[in-house]
Amino acid sequence: MLKKYFTLYKPFLLFLAKFFLVYSILTLVYQKFLESFENNKVDVVTLMVAQNTEKVLQFFDADVIIDKETSEPYIRLFYNQVYIARIIEGCNAINVIILFIAFVVSFSGRFKQTLFFIISGSLIIYVLNVFRIAVLCVLLYFFPEQNPTIHGVLFPLFIYGVVFILWVIWVRKFSLYAKNTVET
Repeated sequence: MLKKYFTLYKPFLLFLAKFFLVYSILTLVYQKFLESFENNKVDVVTLMVAQNTEKVLQFFDADVIIDKETSEPYIRLFYNQVYIARIIEGCNAINVIILFIAFVVSFSGRFKQTLFFIISGSLIIYVLNVFRIAVLCVLLYFFPEQNPTIHGVLFPLFIYGVVFILWVIWVRKFSLYAKNTVET
């Protein structure tokens, strides 16, 4: 009886096993990466996100400055000489990219296609995350009372919405699952 259920749900169980394996490995690697930085030091990815956000805002002639806080693990962002935001490790979208990669690998396709989609999708998530932070800072400057809605609801919905769209594209166009459903 157990074998019957395993056979019946084998694709789903393989998806779950691949997903949790890839997610766990990438999360452990990322945690080791973060542990390599001394206490109260900002990791290089978060610093790069802050610097890119600053460049995006400066491109639009915004008065923006980032300040790497020496005593805390975050970067302060000033917009029009007003302290608007702290950019912390959680703002760098690496955890979102790990989730994205785990899902794509779980619905794997051909190796080159999978690798290309992971790289291009991760780049899309990174770039959109930088623009998300830039827009968030501008909105928080003009609408500080809306911080819980803007930061806590609207912008997570945006980034996870983009990831969801990328997943749908992957499953419907490139994964082995898409190839199998077209053939049947």
